[in-house]
Amino acid sequence: MKDSKLILVTGATGYVGGRLVPKLLEAGYRVRCLVRDPSRLQGRAWLKQVDVVQADGFSSDKLVDALKGVSTAYYLIHGKQGGKTNAERDLHVARNFSHAAEEAGIDNIIYFGELVDPTANLSPYLRARHETGYLLRYGKVPVTEFRAGMIVGSGSALFEMIRYLAEREPLLICPAWFFSEAQPIAIRDVLSYLVDALKTPDCTGRVIEIGGPTHLTYADMLLSYAKERGLKRWLIPTPFNAPRLSAYWVHMVTPIHWRVVAPLIEGLRAKLIVRDDTAKKLFPHIKPIDFQTAAHLALGRIQRDNVETSWSDALVTAMGDFKPLSIFCRRRNVH
Repeated sequence: MKDSKLILVTGATGYVGGRLVPKLLEAGYRVRCLVRDPSRLQGRAWLKQVDVVQADGFSSDKLVDALKGVSTAYYLIHGKQGGKTNAERDLHVARNFSHAAEEAGIDNIIYFGELVDPTANLSPYLRARHETGYLLRYGKVPVTEFRAGMIVGSGSALFEMIRYLAEREPLLICPAWFFSEAQPIAIRDVLSYLVDALKTPDCTGRVIEIGGPTHLTYADMLLSYAKERGLKRWLIPTPFNAPRLSAYWVHMVTPIHWRVVAPLIEGLRAKLIVRDDTAKKLFPHIKPIDFQTAAHLALGRIQRDNVETSWSDALVTAMGDFKPLSIFCRRRNVH
């Protein structure tokens, strides 16, 4: 049955947003995409089925116009990664969006944030991602905040980092963050939560932590992927975290830029685990799949060349003023 509600999706050029839009269309919703550069949506199979509005978070008037007639808005915006200045810009955009949503009179906002340990020594970027939820909830429009840690799926930064390291490095000298506990969640499960929130009124105004069914370390995930591929890999642990050095190292041995992977590594310094069971109570029908299954499905999509979105879709945002071409020129195939 078709639903006449108009749903706004910000961040439609990103990894999650680019996969959320077709799911909403399949569910029968009308969709409006708010993007800074509409040309970055070219090639999307669903482009002609959505309303595209050009605006950014610094133009309050344009935000209000974009939100008029909208029932629910997905807030998937985050800017350049790294540094106090960029974090402050993200918080400024969140304030603008909250005020615009209030003025436009929308019903609610769904924010997709980070599963972090708020007591940990977070980077400015991760701290801003956490505080964005507070800013949005401070407004008068009800907010549902989903918090997830590492996302597993074809094209996700986590999965690609695991894939390239496991395929290329038989022996890995591992920083301490390799052994921090996490609950990786499959992208398909993330999308199920985000879409089902539209028909779950009890989740409105709640903070909901979501994760996979098992606790794993990054080392566990890497070895699990290696097992899926029939590879033997050896890990040598070290007591050092060295997040910035680790990000540069990943940049050197994979196509993933250090600015993209740095927040992921920063997050792994603390436990990325679900601390309450709100998600299970509100969405009992969603049964998240385990990492091994998620990795198997992601690898299958890659082998079939059927990857909907990738970490690189948001590369312009993540890298700031750097040109994406300089990264793709150094991309090397994984065999």
